[in-house]
Amino acid sequence: MLIALHKQARTTPHVRAQIAASDEPVAVLARRFGVTEPTIYKWKRRPDVYDRPHTAHRLQTTLTPGQEAIVVYLRRALLLPLDDLLAVTREFLCPDVSRSGLDRCLRRHGVGNLRALRPAPDKAVSKTFKTYVPGFVHVDVKYLPQMADEDRRRFLFVAIDRATRWVYVALKADKSARSARAFLSALATACPVRITRLLTDNGTEFTDRLFGSRARAPTGTHEFDRLCQELGIEHRLTPPRHPQTNGMVERFNGRIADLLRTHHFRSSEDLEQTLHRYVTLYNHHLPQKALNAQTPAQALQHWYASKPELFHRRPNNRPGRDRYVPPS
Repeated sequence: MLIALHKQARTTPHVRAQIAASDEPVAVLARRFGVTEPTIYKWKRRPDVYDRPHTAHRLQTTLTPGQEAIVVYLRRALLLPLDDLLAVTREFLCPDVSRSGLDRCLRRHGVGNLRALRPAPDKAVSKTFKTYVPGFVHVDVKYLPQMADEDRRRFLFVAIDRATRWVYVALKADKSARSARAFLSALATACPVRITRLLTDNGTEFTDRLFGSRARAPTGTHEFDRLCQELGIEHRLTPPRHPQTNGMVERFNGRIADLLRTHHFRSSEDLEQTLHRYVTLYNHHLPQKALNAQTPAQALQHWYASKPELFHRRPNNRPGRDRYVPPS
């Protein structure tokens, strides 16, 4: 049996029961059990043999219950620190209250931690992309490092479908409208989905609708815009100085940047082969949380099973690019 004894207790419940039941003189019992005579008298008067709590029956506080209620309300409503609340309490409620006494009052009523009373700051919720069917493609251009066997750096054109995360890339010698047109032509052939909308930035390789920082009507002579019209693609532009609008392809470019930073390339051919191998891995072997643990190739097949009218040919899940396009 577990017995809770006071840390300075000299007797046990069994000894106390013997004291209460004994008719011997108090002095004799005190000598026998090694305690004082007042202790013997105490246990003879007690109806039980267990320690009583030593908590004070009345709290040592200078505030009345009504004043404590006002203090707690001020703490919750105004979120005053302890010293400011102490000044207010001494000025209007009780001039004799001490700082420690006020702190005990706040702790007793569960408002001692001021940080816990403050409302949690609203966390900025990142907006997700609006749900679209396949055919909305983001396009961007990324600079590539110059290899030892090159006389200048090349450019990586990247396209990613918003609904399926399917990616297509191509390396170009420059960032001209001619290269952008050739990339779009190859993309329209390689992508199994009919491209309906295209989102790019305001670079001169994609459009002539931006002059300085002011938008203007398209001239109708830009090669990329003309090809979009021929293919029936709606060409959209991101707002100037807002790259987050095209954030989906920017995140994939971040993956490419990590790849370039962590690999050593022996030549330009090695760089190109590594990039295409990574795109194959991304499209066919990397499940994504946004796709319910599917790969982009599996997402294409899922969409094809439910909405085949969005496709101009059946997607496959074989490694490698969907279709090889001869360089222009």
